[in-house]
Amino acid sequence: MKTLLKKIFLGTSLIGMMVLPLVALAEECHRGTLDKRYCDIDRDLVADLPLDSSQWQNPSTIIFSYTPVEDPAVYAKVWDGFVQHLSKVTGKKAVFFPVQAYAAQYEAMRSGRLHIAGVNTGGNPIAVSCAGFVPFAMMASADGSFGYEMEIIVPADSDIKSVADIKGRSMAFTSPTSNSGFKAPSAILKSEFGMLPDKDFKAAYSGKHDNSIMGVANKDYEAASIANSILTRMIDRGVVDKSKIRTIYRSQTFPTTGYGHAHNLDPTLVAKIKQAFFTFQWEGSDLKKEFKKEDRFISIHHKSDWDIIRKIDKANGVSYSCR
Repeated sequence: MKTLLKKIFLGTSLIGMMVLPLVALAEECHRGTLDKRYCDIDRDLVADLPLDSSQWQNPSTIIFSYTPVEDPAVYAKVWDGFVQHLSKVTGKKAVFFPVQAYAAQYEAMRSGRLHIAGVNTGGNPIAVSCAGFVPFAMMASADGSFGYEMEIIVPADSDIKSVADIKGRSMAFTSPTSNSGFKAPSAILKSEFGMLPDKDFKAAYSGKHDNSIMGVANKDYEAASIANSILTRMIDRGVVDKSKIRTIYRSQTFPTTGYGHAHNLDPTLVAKIKQAFFTFQWEGSDLKKEFKKEDRFISIHHKSDWDIIRKIDKANGVSYSCR
């Protein structure tokens, strides 16, 4: 009898040891930069799955979007094979949703209307903080290399030969949330060249990388900061003539588009979504045709892989405020 009571006591003690931390976790809602509707108990800088399973989302139709950097119609076709694969693996209907603006993509996920997204480099910290975005994958090449460089480009026959020559001229950015389209060049122009937008040069905003690239090629802009991965794809598709553009600055390599899910998706669905990404067959696909250098998705960790982006934001005085 004593042995039995001892076993019962030890058993209930162990249960208590497991329950108490859960209670403590429920009460301690660390947030960091996250919006008040999210918690980051494990401090990995992304929103945790809600403890209350009634708040989990398990939609009958999965909505997926890709960052709005180029023509949405083109990318609907590019992603079609993947969307079909996603549907097959998850057992659910999957739909590609073209978005026209970064803010629209974040708001769609925040409101529960978007479940999976490819978010641009600079927008990842904002989407994570304000929309409950949980990035888990990124495109990479066979050798494991990934990323892109920010380039400052000018018309090929421009008399602008270096970044210093932009002073007193005009330069196009894409959007304040874009890493290569605004954040990185702003930090570099300030730290390396002592130049500030609208003080040392006139700043314009094109809205998208392809707009900036075409603007330089057509001499609508004297200079522009862009992601060279997008420039390469546009040249490969014959959208822009390489001979009309010249690069005067190339940055270090940055992580590229991060793919992730809404923080409150049912974990069984999340597991299948990740399975779809990591089992997708690139060979012969439209994705491989478009993203020629990449041929797989690799796992990423927002806390470490986006550290350089957060540092750039800090240098620019950016805060991830959510409306």
